[in-house]
Amino acid sequence: MTQAAPKSHAGEQDVDLTASALDHRIEANGKLNGHANGPNGVNGHANGHPATLPALDASKLTVHTADPTAREVPDEATACSGNETICTDHMVTCKWTVAAGWEAPELKPYGPLTLMPTASVLHYATECFEGLKFFRGFDGKLRLFRPDLNARRMLMSTLRIALPGFDPKELEKLIIALVAKDGRKWLPRDRPGSFLYIRPAVIGTQPQLGVQAPKEALLFITASFMPRMDSPAGGMKLHTSPEDMVRAWVGGFGYAKVGANYGPSLLATAEARARGYGQILWLYGPEGYCTEAGASNFFVVWRAKDSGKLQLVTAPLDDKLILDGVTRRSIVELAKIRLPSELEVVERRYTIDEILEADGEGRIVEAFAAGTAFFICPVSAIHHRGKDITIPMSKTGESGLYTAKIKGWMKDIMYGNEQHEWGVVVDEE
Repeated sequence: MTQAAPKSHAGEQDVDLTASALDHRIEANGKLNGHANGPNGVNGHANGHPATLPALDASKLTVHTADPTAREVPDEATACSGNETICTDHMVTCKWTVAAGWEAPELKPYGPLTLMPTASVLHYATECFEGLKFFRGFDGKLRLFRPDLNARRMLMSTLRIALPGFDPKELEKLIIALVAKDGRKWLPRDRPGSFLYIRPAVIGTQPQLGVQAPKEALLFITASFMPRMDSPAGGMKLHTSPEDMVRAWVGGFGYAKVGANYGPSLLATAEARARGYGQILWLYGPEGYCTEAGASNFFVVWRAKDSGKLQLVTAPLDDKLILDGVTRRSIVELAKIRLPSELEVVERRYTIDEILEADGEGRIVEAFAAGTAFFICPVSAIHHRGKDITIPMSKTGESGLYTAKIKGWMKDIMYGNEQHEWGVVVDEE
């Protein structure tokens, strides 16, 4: 007798295994609020361990202060000129095991991590991270920009690669604790308009070879300098991706911020830069859908072919092909609220052939890339299969009009020129 295939609750075979597993874990995380370890729970996997284990809890943070005179703060240019990322005095770490849950997090002096050579992260890419900045405002205050979105996205990325979940609000509190500790020294009040970069990460640390969900993990958070990359001379130039390489695909993990998204793209990026281009415009499928510019979201402003209406167009999120960027989301929201009579915001699939056609018909107005690292960076050219597309740079040759306008709004929120709920003020120590 042939054994019947497992059925879903709806009575049909559940073939979307990864999507279902992720949905179940996110749902469980919300219900359990970081305090359980059930079959799909946030602290691990069903393995016979107790049902209730310690969750990530920022209130248990222990602090071990570094010697404040041990390291001097370099100027921005010096800090960004070498081959090593310069981090602040402290970092946050927190260990997790499937048997004991989350330990008490530590804020301690910045320094090396210790891993066994057989650690899961070194062999099976069980690693995810986030990237956000904190800013010294022109009003003297320290601010984060929408850190709740980064914390929620990191939870999704963590669960996508079978690492332990947590309450995003607790991660946000730990980020704020690090900023509060190091902000006064490393982003002093005499440097208004400056920023530092925050990198939270979770890695699988179980020292056992074998393709399996890690039973040990480490959360850590660092703060560092990062170069300003939003204003390259003459705008960013893009080279479309080669036909033999795809950065992300539907059914993959392009929507999660995992390290495996980035390493495989470096070879093509290096080749593009050797040819004089700053980043790859990644295309997807035989249709050549435009997805991302490097690791940033990509926007184009053009006049619609049918209506002539001015549109701000970017790739959609519903197919889980690209990252739900915090900068992307903020641009879309601001444009809808502040430019409703000027720009129609369109989130849809569109092809490189549509861009070529719009260029040939003189309908392209401007384009830009957007992300935490590059912020909002004007795009001046795209090269595709021997064809060059020149993107207008109407504002004194530096940026498009709408690129500059949206970028200005965002900077005002980040640096306190505009008091806005997205700009979270941090009380520094």
